[in-house]
Amino acid sequence: MNSYAIRIVLLATIVLVSECAISQINLNNLKKTLSGESLSTEEIGEGLKEALTNGVSKGSDLVSQLDGYYKNPEIKIPFPPEVKQVETRLRQIGMGGEVDKFIESLNRGAEDAAKEAKPIFVSAIKQMTIQDAWGILKGEQDAATQYLERTTSPLLTDKFKPVIQNSLNKVNATKYYSDLVNTYNKIPFVQTVNPNLDDYATEKAIQGLFVMIAKEEKNIRNNPGARTTDLLKKVFSQQQ
Repeated sequence: MNSYAIRIVLLATIVLVSECAISQINLNNLKKTLSGESLSTEEIGEGLKEALTNGVSKGSDLVSQLDGYYKNPEIKIPFPPEVKQVETRLRQIGMGGEVDKFIESLNRGAEDAAKEAKPIFVSAIKQMTIQDAWGILKGEQDAATQYLERTTSPLLTDKFKPVIQNSLNKVNATKYYSDLVNTYNKIPFVQTVNPNLDDYATEKAIQGLFVMIAKEEKNIRNNPGARTTDLLKKVFSQQQ
């Protein structure tokens, strides 16, 4: 092989090796991006906990203010649907005002109880593992809310129910409801009812909280302006 041919082969070898090296560098970068190594696991976990805490705080604050439930059509608590016939019949006999008063007091009870929800949620968030955090980061728009709902609902119900009971009593919702049901049960030929108001109000109040928390989570994921700290900006930029 003459010297010219050798130089051609050498040049081609150099180019090939260089391209392979560049490809390997790019592959390593890709692996680094896909594996999340650009952020430590601690940063991912803390960022998700911070985001969840922010969402919980804002969601709880929104629903615990006056009319937070009552004038929000997304989460307003209606007359218990399983006894809808009670509401219908009472309105038919001219007790619509009393029914409306009860519905308002029911929502006032939820608004009052929501003030106590924040620390319950925050305590649950602190138990989140790194594996949970990574799955949430790469999950759906409401992945964090789904996680929180899935892992806290039973305990949250147990802790929240006494708060709801006290709140309903405080705003006289329990009395209004008892009076309405007793009036209904005295109507001739109706089937008597006595559903558990505390269970119903607790379930609906918690559902309302999760609705608002999901909205805050979606906002943080989609709106860079909602990422109020450097850690949130850094963590959620990884999902883009």
